Formats: sequence, C-alpha cells, structure tokens
Amino acid sequence: MYCKDCGVPDIIEQTGTLTIQTGDKQVERFYPSIAELEKEIQQLLLLSDDSEILVKTSSMRGKYAPEHFLKLVQNSELVELIANQSFTTHFQPIIDLQNKDELFAYECLLRPQWQGDSVPPFKLFEFARDTNLHNYLDQKARESSIVSASRQHLSEDVKLFINFLPSSIYNPEFCLQHTFKIVQENNIAPSQLVFEVVESEKILDIDHLESIFKTYKQSGMQVALDDVGAGYATLEVLEKLQPDFVKIDRKYISHCDSTLEKQLFLKSVMSLAAKLDINVLAEGIERPEELEFCRNIGIHYGQGYLIGKPSPDTLTPVLTGQS
Repeated sequence: MYCKDCGVPDIIEQTGTLTIQTGDKQVERFYPSIAELEKEIQQLLLLSDDSEILVKTSSMRGKYAPEHFLKLVQNSELVELIANQSFTTHFQPIIDLQNKDELFAYECLLRPQWQGDSVPPFKLFEFARDTNLHNYLDQKARESSIVSASRQHLSEDVKLFINFLPSSIYNPEFCLQHTFKIVQENNIAPSQLVFEVVESEKILDIDHLESIFKTYKQSGMQVALDDVGAGYATLEVLEKLQPDFVKIDRKYISHCDSTLEKQLFLKSVMSLAAKLDINVLAEGIERPEELEFCRNIGIHYGQGYLIGKPSPDTLTPVLTGQS
C-alpha cells in the first residue's frame, strides 16, 4: 500500500536507454554501463540546468531532475539495497532496574547489508531522505522489525521497541495501516509494541507527532520519545505529548555517577516523569557505576552495552558486560 507521497525505489539497470527531455524535445541515448550513464548525466548538468531525465527500463517509473537522478546513479547499490530490503533486525535487551534486572524488552535495530558488507543505518537513511525514499525505507524497516520479532517467539510480557520517522507518516490513519496489517499477520499483540521516535528525527511539528502518538495508542500500542535532553525532545514537550516512555540520551548517562550536572538533570527528568506517569529508560549504560546510580534514583529501565549488545537473536544473556 503506497501513496503519491511515498517514493518507491527505481532500480537502475546496468545498460539501457537514457531519454533526455529539454522542453518539448527528447533525445534518446544508449548507455552501455552505469559509469557511462553517470558521465552522461554529469555532462548534462554542465550544459543545462532546466532539463528533465527519463530512464526507460523495465523498472524505472519516473522523470527526474538531473541532480536528483545523479544521486540515484552514484548510489545505485543503496537503491538496490532498499528495493530488495537487504537488511535484517538485531535485538538489544532492556532490563527492569527496579525489579531484579529482569528482562523487560528488546529494541529492534535495523542492520543493512550489501554484498556481505554492513552499511551504517544513518548513511542509508540520509541517502533515502535525499532521494525521497525515506517513507518507503521507514515503512520497510518497521516491517522487518515486526516480522523478525515474530520469529523469536517471545513472551507477550516482553515488549518490543520499534523506531519510526515522524516525517515519513504524513497521514497517521492512512500511513500506519500497513504497519498495523503486518502486526496482525504476524500474530503480535499490539500491547507488546512500543513505537519510538528515532534519534535522528527533529521534532518540527509537535501537533503532527501528537496525532501519530494518538493513532498508535488507539490501536493498543505504546509510544516513546528517544534522546530526551539531546536538544529536540525537551522536557517542555513531554506534558503535551505524554509518551508512555522517555529514553535519556547517552551523554547524560555517561559517568552520571560522578558528574553533578548530569545528576541534577536526571533527577529533574524523574520528577517531571513522576508527575506525568511516564516511564524513564536510561540508554547507553556501559559501566556498573552508571547502572547503580540510575537504579538508585528510581530510573525504571536500562539499556546499553553493559546489559547486552545488539544481536541477531534474543538468546543473548543480559548484563553481559558484568561477566
């Protein structure tokens, strides 16, 4: 299910016909390789700034401005990666700091792969945003998380944190139907899912994010704000959005046991969260001292390399950093 606002990947074939359109005129040229196609586009950019490009292959669908098309050509492997959904999901454990460090949840993390090599997720999403593919990628990443989690056969008591980009959801009631359908098809209880605003996403439209949160909650799911204190998810927005969870940015957790400024910030978050009945999750815990401080001031949940690194399955024991 896609709409006019969702870019869908166009795989660029290794050889084909390039149609250059300038005004009402069209010129067709055969290109023997991707390298030659890239040279052709670069020459076109030097000669004209008002041309449009149409590549006629069995898979290409659209007409592109030269600058846009050049990005697709130069990153054709990333286009194929997105189109073929060449990524997996890894799981990072989250524990209950106030209940004997019991397993509480897993965060689902995208792990793109291309020809056997890992591709940094931020690089893939940056490219997708630049080429109008971030809506499609975000939807498929959510789908990958849900399908992969269903194969782990987790207890319904274990929650699943799944990232999403608010900017990829222009109409929550329509855009999230695909996600809800995947949830139903994979027999995952809606109450098990927590949808989390990813760290790279700036909150530019609070009202829009509020409507997304409401749509998730109306479907029986929970929502989380990531990186509170990192500059965009400020304490002021918590009262309006009232997420079920807030995740504290790593920079406030690192050496929080010995840094007064960080201690004061964390305590202020806990005070506001208590008033709004919001659960607090500390991420990026890497030292036992950080874990103990977070536990002692009442932070509900913890995540980080001390507890467990991302893994392709959910069998990794928690608190691996203390072994």
